[in-house]
Amino acid sequence: MEVYERIKDIKEKVDALRKEGKTIGLVSTMGYLHEGHLRLFDEAKKKADIVIVAVFVNPKQFGPNETLAKYPKDLEGDKKKCEARGIDILFAPSVEEIYPKGFSTSVAEDELSKDLCGKSRPYYFKGVTTLIAVYLNAIKPDGLCLGQRDAQLTAVVTKMIKDLQFDVKLCEIPIVRDEHGVVYSSSYFLMTDAQRNDARKVYEALEAGKKMADQGMRNVDRIIAEATHKLRQSLRLRVIYVSVVDKVTMKPLREVVPGQTLLMTAVWLDEYRLIDNIIL
Repeated sequence: MEVYERIKDIKEKVDALRKEGKTIGLVSTMGYLHEGHLRLFDEAKKKADIVIVAVFVNPKQFGPNETLAKYPKDLEGDKKKCEARGIDILFAPSVEEIYPKGFSTSVAEDELSKDLCGKSRPYYFKGVTTLIAVYLNAIKPDGLCLGQRDAQLTAVVTKMIKDLQFDVKLCEIPIVRDEHGVVYSSSYFLMTDAQRNDARKVYEALEAGKKMADQGMRNVDRIIAEATHKLRQSLRLRVIYVSVVDKVTMKPLREVVPGQTLLMTAVWLDEYRLIDNIIL
């Protein structure tokens, strides 16, 4: 596995690979890699000849009340996981490499990003779309792999790519969970056993809503009420939102459209902000 830190160097490498007829897949991460990332790597390897994994803790997606310095980092561990999974190239740039002195441009999607998580984290989506735009311009991958865990972000990035006519194909993988249904995330490995036990209730609440939809319930308010009730049974969980939306437009729905509808939630579990969703 080759490791690059400079945009100039990775551009030269990608240009050489293209001359050899190779296709390039990109997976963007903030590091501290877990099973969810590894599944993305596997999918990317199916779609492209060469897979590049970017590891970069993006300061532009952190708000004033979120501590960037506390985000977990383990670059050496990430390198070992990438090598073990057969990744070809690791791109691990510095903040100064991605956002050099004088950098003053942002890329924002203004419609799909304004509700749900966008209400409490208005900076988050703009930070991610700006970074992804930098990657797409610099690396020009043939494919970009995204996960369904952050369904709103996936929708926002998809819309940005369409609107700005980036020539890249998207692949999306389902949410990766542990044996109890808890979503793998950077927070997962920082939580105590007791906290992870309470995190199970998030998926249980979503499953309760899905069960209603599977049994024929189409009334969105009833499904939201049931999921919210389940979440509030845990004293540790504080509900930020529970919503039923179209999985492409992120617009609220009044009726469930099977296969096109997401039941989404965000909660605080003590100091950890958790997001999750399920297709109805």
